[in-house]
Amino acid sequence: MAAATRSDRSVDPWENAHMSEFDCVILGGGIAGASLAWQLAGFHRVAILEQETQCGYHTTGRSAALYLESYGPAGVRALTRASRGFLCSPPDGFAEVPLLAPRGALHLAFQGQEILLKNSLAELSAVCPDLVVLDAAAAWELAPCLRLDRLIGGLLEQGAQDMDVDALHQGYLRGARRLGAQVRTDIRIESVARANGNWRLRLADGSGIDTPLLVNATGAWADETARLCGARPVGLEPRRRSAFTFEAGADDEPSRWPALIAMDEGWYIKPGHGRLLGSPANADPTTPHDVAPDEMDIATAIYRIEEATRLTIRRPTSTWAGLRTFAPDGEMVIGFDPQCEGFFWLAGQGGYGIQSAPGASDLAACLIRGTPLSSVLTRSGVSPDAFSPARFHPT
Repeated sequence: MAAATRSDRSVDPWENAHMSEFDCVILGGGIAGASLAWQLAGFHRVAILEQETQCGYHTTGRSAALYLESYGPAGVRALTRASRGFLCSPPDGFAEVPLLAPRGALHLAFQGQEILLKNSLAELSAVCPDLVVLDAAAAWELAPCLRLDRLIGGLLEQGAQDMDVDALHQGYLRGARRLGAQVRTDIRIESVARANGNWRLRLADGSGIDTPLLVNATGAWADETARLCGARPVGLEPRRRSAFTFEAGADDEPSRWPALIAMDEGWYIKPGHGRLLGSPANADPTTPHDVAPDEMDIATAIYRIEEATRLTIRRPTSTWAGLRTFAPDGEMVIGFDPQCEGFFWLAGQGGYGIQSAPGASDLAACLIRGTPLSSVLTRSGVSPDAFSPARFHPT
């Protein structure tokens, strides 16, 4: 999106362009855009425009793939609760494999973190009815790699699940296509203008698109997209998170371990696919770009993990980084822009976009159609006001 420009309203650069018309054009083919396209296709003419050669390249494809109902601020947690039913029992034919698999998450406290353990217990108990309090010995039984002499206790979130992110994302894309949505990749938008109640997009290949509704699902680029379209940015901040995989020791059998998460958010380990995934759980502010892992991030994670466990990480088998983009208050941005007609935000997913995608896309679809919230959203305590972009533009 960064290469595009906003056209002068007095000029019509589409005069000789081949025009396509859609009821809704979604900018961005990651989990946000794909899930919304699936919700709308079949009822509306929908197109996804993705600037990369594959959908989900920057963030969706780099997720740690863990479903945690305790994760995120209150609004995000509500959307995550609203997503569980879909993830547990997707529609027939949506995916060839289960989207969720039992894992559990063990939140760990070490010497000197007694107050942190107490505060975490109070916080997690309020949102995790299945939370189990474990002493050091019981936590060690679940994950014998931990250094028992440093451990003081843990909180087991039994409902945490492994997620098959690719199956979820591809299920949405495949389903949207089956319902008539067009998914276009490697797209460059040269200019955008608003005229006669429509958005007019001119593409680099000389073609054009007309639509009354433009959905901003461009992730870390969402504020740049807003500027391009004449909308005010909401203050989104992309943040880098580095991660790596490594082999467990010959004496370890990590496949049955829960995910291990330091309560001070200094590191985590997630078993999966025959290896362990590690991260310093960092969230370093950066700019929208194809982010790469930082060597210091990886070294920091290795040091912290080896300090808390008896695992020895001689050399990571792979390293990568992803962008997690946050609004100033940490909640997502979902709703019509209050000052830019026909411009809808679906952005600011932070680190929660995968696990909350069914609920977030359901909410977005209800708002776009102007229908009451679905029963699953209301039962889960979802409030549209918590996500409205209007909260950043006080009158």
